[in-house]
Amino acid sequence: MASSRHLGRIVALQVLYEYAFHADKKDILDQILKRHLQHRAKDLTDPQFTVDLVHGVVSHMTKLDDKIRPLADQRPLEDLPLIDRSILQLGIYELCYRQSDVPAKVAINEAVELAKHYGGDNSSKFVNGVLGSVFRQSSEADKILKDNPKSVEGAT
Repeated sequence: MASSRHLGRIVALQVLYEYAFHADKKDILDQILKRHLQHRAKDLTDPQFTVDLVHGVVSHMTKLDDKIRPLADQRPLEDLPLIDRSILQLGIYELCYRQSDVPAKVAINEAVELAKHYGGDNSSKFVNGVLGSVFRQSSEADKILKDNPKSVEGAT
């Protein structure tokens, strides 16, 4: 049986994937989430983790897509398989917004596993490459800030 957090990520991915198909997104997210959580209620020991992932991804979706675009430049974002895009959004959200409770290696490995199971033949390699680039960019930015915190003064 999958760990509770792994299962939580699977449920979050399923919710995000289904949500992406709805043209009228108003009020539909919580309905989809509630249905999926009820279906997996006995298996999820921490449903709040799943809720937080889903709401976090949706609330940062534009920023997440903006991170994906330049890293997947051979394929326009709109042409990516929807499952790959959803996996990337989830993985990048965990890398960028959940660092305090999800180590980068775990976020990347979990996204790659989701891609292996739910994506196409090359999805896991693609997801690994994009998330690796996001991680390197954030690590380089963190190193610059640690080495020279004044380097960003006045930049915002």
